[in-house]
Amino acid sequence: MTAQLGALPLRHVLTLPTMGSAVRLARRTTETVLLEWGVPRHHPSIDPALLILSELVTNSVRHAAELSESVTVVYAAGPDTFAFAVHDRHPHLPALHSVETLGGGGGLGTVMELTLSLGGTAVVRPDADGQGKSVWVTLPL
Repeated sequence: MTAQLGALPLRHVLTLPTMGSAVRLARRTTETVLLEWGVPRHHPSIDPALLILSELVTNSVRHAAELSESVTVVYAAGPDTFAFAVHDRHPHLPALHSVETLGGGGGLGTVMELTLSLGGTAVVRPDADGQGKSVWVTLPL
């Protein structure tokens, strides 16, 4: 994916408490935002995108809640690209590897497998102060 985030004209930001209900609310918001942006629910990238998002928000809830009272999801889209980031204020920067590399399933392995199978990209970006990070996923539409 070569789309620059600054070139994606559609934006939405959602901030939630770092608790279990954040996963459900982030999924519902994603569905609503995409529908408002004219992306049909049956588009082949939507179900995988929802699973990727759920895994990332779940990781923030499970692993960052002690240091991060909120999790933020940033959405951006353009005519042929959907990007989203899940941000928390925990300093750990997870490695993004495929299931094959990790030798198991679930979690970030699933995120990478789905992202790559759709022709997308995923990257971890640390906050400037080193006390948090965002995992950005960019998918073609």
